Amino acid sequence: MKKTILYIGLFLSIGMAVYSCKEDAKKSVVTEPVTFTKEGTLQLYKAETDSVLVRLDIEIAETDYETQTGLMYRDAMEDTQGMLFIFPDVAYHSFYMKNTKFPLDIIYIDENLNVANIVKNAQPMDESGLSSEVPVKYVLEVNGQLADLWQLEIGDKITFKR
Repeated sequence: MKKTILYIGLFLSIGMAVYSCKEDAKKSVVTEPVTFTKEGTLQLYKAETDSVLVRLDIEIAETDYETQTGLMYRDAMEDTQGMLFIFPDVAYHSFYMKNTKFPLDIIYIDENLNVANIVKNAQPMDESGLSSEVPVKYVLEVNGQLADLWQLEIGDKITFKR
């Protein structure tokens, strides 16, 4: 009986030591911050006057992983930067702010490079779906409140270069 209790105690001690080591290993994992990588430039134009509203450096999201991750896990983005999502087909698209730490303006753009819809100041960490409301091919994410600052409107245009 004493031998059985001794073995059970030894087994539990080893098990707890292994579990503790695994927990310590999980806590000590260091992840690198996700930083902006310039992959192109984009210009927003006023539809009526064809005047340039703003020029941005852009990061381009095209792969499934890039489009699903977007700007998640980043601490911030400069006002002169944005992320352009390019989809293979024109369709309704919906975005959410899960794991996104700062407010964004989400600008939905049709296949003719015209602004089709704008979701302004989407709030960090909100998992509510934010729909394009119309079929689009592109989406531009910029810091929250910039669309108002630029006086961006539906019908305004973009151009971009890789």
